[in-house]
Amino acid sequence: GASAPAGGVLCTGGLLLLLLYWMPEWRVKATCTRAPLRGCQVVLLRTTDEFHSWFCAKVRIVLSLGCSPLQSPALMAEKLTNGVSDHLCPDAFEENERSRFPQGHLQEIRHFTHHSVKYFWDEVAQNFGSIKGLDGSIPCSAIHKEHSAGLAKGIRDYRRLFYGVNEIAVKVPSVFKLLIKEVLNPFYVFQLFSVILWGTDEYYYYALAIVVMSLVSVASSLYTIRKQYMMLHDMVAAHSIMRVSVSTADQGVEELLSTDLVPGDVIVIPLNGMIMPCDAVLVTGTCIVNESMLTGESVPVTKTNLPNPTEDPKAPEDEAYSPEVHRRHTLFCGTTVIQTRFYTSELVKAVVVRTGFSTSKGQLVRSILYPKPTDFKLYRDAYMFLLFLVGVAGVGFLYTVVNSILHKVPAKIIIIESLDIITITVPPALPAAMTAGIVYAQRRLKKV
Repeated sequence: GASAPAGGVLCTGGLLLLLLYWMPEWRVKATCTRAPLRGCQVVLLRTTDEFHSWFCAKVRIVLSLGCSPLQSPALMAEKLTNGVSDHLCPDAFEENERSRFPQGHLQEIRHFTHHSVKYFWDEVAQNFGSIKGLDGSIPCSAIHKEHSAGLAKGIRDYRRLFYGVNEIAVKVPSVFKLLIKEVLNPFYVFQLFSVILWGTDEYYYYALAIVVMSLVSVASSLYTIRKQYMMLHDMVAAHSIMRVSVSTADQGVEELLSTDLVPGDVIVIPLNGMIMPCDAVLVTGTCIVNESMLTGESVPVTKTNLPNPTEDPKAPEDEAYSPEVHRRHTLFCGTTVIQTRFYTSELVKAVVVRTGFSTSKGQLVRSILYPKPTDFKLYRDAYMFLLFLVGVAGVGFLYTVVNSILHKVPAKIIIIESLDIITITVPPALPAAMTAGIVYAQRRLKKV
């Protein structure tokens, strides 16, 4: 896509840029040309709820040896059998890495990120879709048979290209970024327009009062929002990075950083327990787990190993594994394993099924970071009231213009007085008053 039409921006005094900022769908249609989904550079997204919110995302391309994270590419299997497993699939192939593989073996993988979730291009469905870990239609018997032996380093690096780093990162926006987002609110833009107009009409004291109110309102709002971001960041960052013991396919048990885990890794749960860095399903042993972080329930629960339908005659029929259905066998991210038990000399092991923002804890954090729009009756009534005031102001604006022209009033005075009616009818102090009310309401709720 090209940049916004410079002529339109200059002619509208920057108002076109503001409009394109408020309307992502208009911005994409104005700056990009329509292209097939398979070869596009930017995607336009719309929510399926009643709000129909619009978002745009940039499509990125990485090079990979395969297109499916849970299937090992033929070239990689060949390299592994020859004992070469290092650096097979880093986050993006560097120039010196590309020369190690024939260019024909590397595939372009197209993806975009929206609300901390990656969506990859699916050749079969001819659409973008999120990729599942081991929680997507994999039979319980396959968890034991195919995924309980651990991963080689090369396979882990290959999967990390798709699943990313196992971390729930909450970025705290800079004060400048939050300020720009707050100030570019339509209400504050209208206030700026009103203050400039009053300045030309010598309403200096009233304009100054509105400016001071707005500055206090913006400062209070910025302080509250940034404080909430920092609180969430500190809560999520606690215990997010640790060293874990992993059972590998080629080197036995070794220690890894929790950020390096991918679905299919086999974690060895220590005897004295641990805080889970991901969602995992128990395949051997039992655990006593405190799930109060997720459920609020303070009583510890016992987790047992996932029954193997091929070995255990008492096991239920071979159904697809699901963390929600098989909660009794799943250790969720952020929960605390208090103690482990095993009845033979075997280690207590769990297979990683979901990482990062795909985990139960990650989904909880996403719901806080990207909440669904609220549809309060108060907001609907407020907007209807504002629309009514705008209608009244429009009638007054037209009456003033026509009446002034009939009485041959100078053009400058006509413009100032006509626009003045609009700024007086729609209360310019409304956003400051609403922000102050919301901040005060939040403080009262804290005390309850």
